[in-house]
Amino acid sequence: MASLTVQLLEWVDDRPRTYPETIEAWRTSCPRLSVWDDALIDRLLRVVPSRNGAPPTVVVTAEGRALLDGRAH
Repeated sequence: MASLTVQLLEWVDDRPRTYPETIEAWRTSCPRLSVWDDALIDRLLRVVPSRNGAPPTVVVTAEGRALLDGRAH
């Protein structure tokens, strides 16, 4: 797995992250650098809808956790 993907997973896993915060930190206009999109497509991250007007959050999925723990890929 690409090192940027691992960095993204570690960054999200470090502390609770909101969707706006994550997009601000990880967005790119380069079509060859699609770390955020690839992580969602690969089901390594999930966006959790908000409650009570709070922004959605981004969490590492079981698949993402397995990658971080060295059990996948």
